[in-house]
Amino acid sequence: MENSIANNNANRLRSLDFMRGLVMVLLTLETAELYPHIRACITDKESFGFKIISQFFHNHWVGLHLWDLIQPAFMFMAGVSMAYSLTSQTANGVGWNQQLIKVLKRCGLLLFFGVFKRIHDPNWLSLEALDVTDILTQLAFTTLIAFLLFNLKSRVQIFACVGLLVLTELLYRYNPVDGYNQAFVDGKNFGDYMDLILFGQHTHGYVFINWLPTAVHTIAGTIVGKMFIQNRNQLKYLVVVGTISLIIGYGMSAVNITPIIKPIATSSFMLASLGFCMLALALSYWWIDVELNRKGLLLFQVVGMNSIFVYLFCDTVGKHWLNEYVEIITTPLFKLTGLGDNLIMVLVSLSIFAAEWGVFYFLYKKKIFFKL
Repeated sequence: MENSIANNNANRLRSLDFMRGLVMVLLTLETAELYPHIRACITDKESFGFKIISQFFHNHWVGLHLWDLIQPAFMFMAGVSMAYSLTSQTANGVGWNQQLIKVLKRCGLLLFFGVFKRIHDPNWLSLEALDVTDILTQLAFTTLIAFLLFNLKSRVQIFACVGLLVLTELLYRYNPVDGYNQAFVDGKNFGDYMDLILFGQHTHGYVFINWLPTAVHTIAGTIVGKMFIQNRNQLKYLVVVGTISLIIGYGMSAVNITPIIKPIATSSFMLASLGFCMLALALSYWWIDVELNRKGLLLFQVVGMNSIFVYLFCDTVGKHWLNEYVEIITTPLFKLTGLGDNLIMVLVSLSIFAAEWGVFYFLYKKKIFFKL
């Protein structure tokens, strides 16, 4: 047993732990409202600093900001982790039917928590008020799709990804319904039409049907995960495929074939964001698992190894209680320094992050990990 544990630790993909932790740290800082407070400190809207902090906010429609890569990275890494989990289950004699039951339970919980954390209206049970665009909601569907394709050969999975992107293009381009037949126009596209049919919602921006194209992120993650498990030219594959995906994604936008739009997950957005995810994992893998640079990883491991809990905690307990409580306690103390109000709020946000990280560190030290 001890040898088995030692082998698992030795083979652990620490770069995946880092990337997952980095995403969770960035999300935790967002729920602590650090980014708007930093932006408020910058008076020159044309300055380099303002352009940098603007990358920590979603791009409204056409285009791509750094913050638009958070969900793709989250779903891509979920796919990589799934490959390790399913491979381990198979090695331990867990049959496909049992794995399916476990996946269905996980998808049900993801769907529940994805809806639960978006409750903002006393009438949330009515379809018109239901918000089904959260990462966890989308992940519930993409996880099931990726699982059903997992045991197929990688080239078949790749063809499936291409098929999903082609299907998305066709649905958006050739929807015949008046008022919803403008493929890439906010509020007038196929995704908005599906929200109207399914939920009676006249939505704008993010749409429920996004799980169809974004399944590509999770499926691609399982392909990469299997590649790591089989030790097959990881760096070369990630760099080459990641670069090709970036070129095709941005190329489709540059020549006006399909614009890069995150809220409806266009195929160009999917390819560009997948390229960034692969290149980021390649860089992390080279630096951490090949070059063995491990200093400073604890900050990210603490939150990365409890990612779903961290996400839910910050968006519920944090936003609706802890943030305000920390602000009440720390604001008078920071005012004693004579700093400006905007800078004080930056320090308050960092204090919120420190308090939340302390909670996650306690769970980490006690080996308390919440898994769906």
